[in-house]
Amino acid sequence: MRRIFYARHRFPPVIIPHAVWLYLRFALGCRDVEDLLAERGIDVSCETVRRWTLKVGAAYAQRIRERRLRPTGRWRLDEVFLRIQGRIHHLWRAVDDEGEALEVIVQPRRNRKAALKLLRKPLERQGFAPEVVVTDRLRSYGAALRDLGLADRQVTGGRLNNRAEVSHQPTRRRERQRRGFRSPGGAQRFLSTHAAACTHFNNQRHLISRRTMKRFRAEALATWRAIAAA
Repeated sequence: MRRIFYARHRFPPVIIPHAVWLYLRFALGCRDVEDLLAERGIDVSCETVRRWTLKVGAAYAQRIRERRLRPTGRWRLDEVFLRIQGRIHHLWRAVDDEGEALEVIVQPRRNRKAALKLLRKPLERQGFAPEVVVTDRLRSYGAALRDLGLADRQVTGGRLNNRAEVSHQPTRRRERQRRGFRSPGGAQRFLSTHAAACTHFNNQRHLISRRTMKRFRAEALATWRAIAAA
């Protein structure tokens, strides 16, 4: 497990995870988090919030992934366009049946190599091959699955891939709030961290009772505090 250090910071360790949680959990900018902390008497600049997220956000995301349960055997793949500095890039995303983010990558192309990269990482991380892979009709998916020997598990057509398409909505909200991404590397770092945090706190409250939702929310917050511990 990747260690997290809070030494040499002017603020106590309890403030840093809270600021990063606000930034990743809600569609807030660094200046919004600065204002929320100022209302509580904590004088933190927006640049400090940004640096905290860059420093510890990836470690938080790694710890969240290590605590996840085994995903379902039905994976869904999808890609959308991202405009970064006037150039078109592609955001590739893999999720399971419950919306669990398995992988998020930003690639300049929409070809077989990009689809292979999307598939290989979750295959290596999870240690098993999916029973079904749901995709759209992009040929790159079929070519990548043939290379991996999983062509017979591909399913396309209809609205089967709605789960993956809906999973892009939080990214679109953050993209609008940030007024776009400045670089592909910055987009990759933020979106991979944001996907882990978003998945961790997503309890699909429309499918469960209020009592169950409150229990899930409390468990997610307790886990977050354990994850953010030094």
